[in-house]
Parts: sequence; structure tokens; C-alpha cells
Amino acid sequence: MNGGSQYLLALFIVEHREAPPVSPSVVAEAVGRTPATVIEVFHQFDDEGLLTYEPYDGAELTPKGRKRAEDLHKTYVTLSWFFRSVLDLDNYESEAMEMVGVVSPEVAERLATTLPDGGRVAEMSDGAGTPSPSSGAAETSDTAGTSDTAGTSE
Repeated sequence: MNGGSQYLLALFIVEHREAPPVSPSVVAEAVGRTPATVIEVFHQFDDEGLLTYEPYDGAELTPKGRKRAEDLHKTYVTLSWFFRSVLDLDNYESEAMEMVGVVSPEVAERLATTLPDGGRVAEMSDGAGTPSPSSGAAETSDTAGTSDTAGTSE
């Protein structure tokens, strides 16, 4: 799962901000796609058992989908942290969103060990799930998130 990872991750993040089911238009805005494209992906994920999708209601992650999305979120946070603290990229969130399904968990883990605080990056965020190396990064429990502008090009 490569490009679809962005949709699953975005749904996971939005589910932490608002109660499911989540409208395809909200996920579309987060990943920079059209709602129609998101609906297509939602149908595919529904068939794979990663989420349930009801037209006019929205989508909700299944336990299987939530587990996969949690793993993607850990990679996303690691990549965001690396892109911000090591590469000093201004658009670190959108870059991380682009790469989240491409980077294996092993690579993300190795990247994390090269970062400040020796690999605890997946536990650190600014309270919205976004890495915050400049602030010392407080630990979070189960929050997740990204900026609403962390999109991708279609």
C-alpha cells in the first residue's frame, strides 16, 4: 500500500479530531485530492476490511485499519521530525505525508535512532501529533494529527 497510505493516515488523524464517520471531503482536503478520488479509495479499503464506508455518512476505521494507520502514523511522525530537525524543510509535514507509505517501518526506526532523544520520536509531538523538535517535544498519549495543509499533489 503506497499512495493509499495517505488516505488511511488522514482518516486516522481526522478521527482523532472529530467523531466518526468522517466525510470524504474532509479527508480530500487533508490529502489534496478530490472527494470523488477519496470515495474510490474508501470503497477499496472497505473491500479490504480496513474501514467501513457508508455513502452520505462517511468512513470509519475498522480495528485492522486502525492498527495499520497507527503504524503509518508512527512513520509519519518520524519522517516529519527528520525532515524538520535534520533537513530543515519548511514543508516537512507534507513531505512526510508523501513518503509515509514508501518508507518501511525498519527504515523509519533507523531514522528515529539518528534523531534527538534517541528514537523516542514516535512518542513526541506538539500535542497534535506533529513533531516539534524546537519545543523539546512533549510526550502524548493517543493524540494524532497534522496540519490541515499537509496535502499532496494529485
